[in-house]
Amino acid sequence: MGAVTRHKLRIKADVPEDFIMEQSPLLMRLLLKDHTTSRGEEWNNIFWATDDYEHLGSAYSYEAPILPELITGENNHVIKPRVFKARERQIERSREMAEVFTPAWVCNHQNNLIDDAWFGREDVFNHSNHDKTWDVNEEKIEFPEGMTWHDYVLARRLEITCGEAPYMVSRYDSTTGEEIPIARRIGLLDRKLRVVSENTEGSGEWLRWAKIAFQNVYGYEWQGDSLLIARENLLMTFLEYYRARFGKDPSVKSMESMRDV
Repeated sequence: MGAVTRHKLRIKADVPEDFIMEQSPLLMRLLLKDHTTSRGEEWNNIFWATDDYEHLGSAYSYEAPILPELITGENNHVIKPRVFKARERQIERSREMAEVFTPAWVCNHQNNLIDDAWFGREDVFNHSNHDKTWDVNEEKIEFPEGMTWHDYVLARRLEITCGEAPYMVSRYDSTTGEEIPIARRIGLLDRKLRVVSENTEGSGEWLRWAKIAFQNVYGYEWQGDSLLIARENLLMTFLEYYRARFGKDPSVKSMESMRDV
């Protein structure tokens, strides 16, 4: 497998499914796997779990599985982040499914509370301001006596009803679509990957601990479109942090190796 094709890819909210298919059809297949019902050789895809797309045909009905051909090629933009959906549909999903996405500054403040408790001190990764911004701590993260960076990466985190996973990874503000550069990201997994990047040497060690970081962050979501977007955001986060750390893209084989996460 070669390195990830760079054309078309920029840090942005909407990840084209065609981009993932260009890298590896297996990657797309893995993103669509339903881990709750697939057992052994039996492989099931996640399903739509929403009536939003039924106007496109029976293959898009509530209980139908999401298949690669339904979201790639001429259907490449069928699934898109909430911020790009029509305002009327956003309101309907909030009313019918209690779908409410959280601004990045709120996610940051709440994630800071988790780290305040874990580290036993405040403002470890950043300081939240009253104007809905935050100031990043640019110094290498220091750990409490008797604890190491390994302990932090291994600490389990969970985001229930995760939507597009704004508490886990913060590639963009889910309420505005505004991109957030890596140095300012605030997600639970973002923080772990920052620690991994600060404390590992070669790519082999980085990949090992990045995978461990992924294995210790969990997200649950019912609606198939939001779940796929969340998984895409985690995949792109992996790619972007690797690029930021080593100045190049990971191999597609490395990305596929995250299948066990």
